[in-house]
Amino acid sequence: MPKVLMYCTSACPFCQAAERLLLEKGVKIDKVRVDLEPARRAEMMQKSGRRTVPQIWIGERHIGGCDDLYDLERQGGLEPLLKATP
Repeated sequence: MPKVLMYCTSACPFCQAAERLLLEKGVKIDKVRVDLEPARRAEMMQKSGRRTVPQIWIGERHIGGCDDLYDLERQGGLEPLLKATP
């Protein structure tokens, strides 16, 4: 299973929803808490071009935010990404 990286904050309901879906899929998530490490938000913005959390990567692929993750799931694209060899 490829590495899953998520930039998030503790109080964000979209972060919690994205985490819930990924955990239901059996994914181990490497979380970067930008509320605890504000300097990492600049890193997230530079990598993604976005300011909002969550920002999610599966392997090297930037998925986007919570809505993007759920769209990928609805289209049947999440499982194949999670099953890909890293």
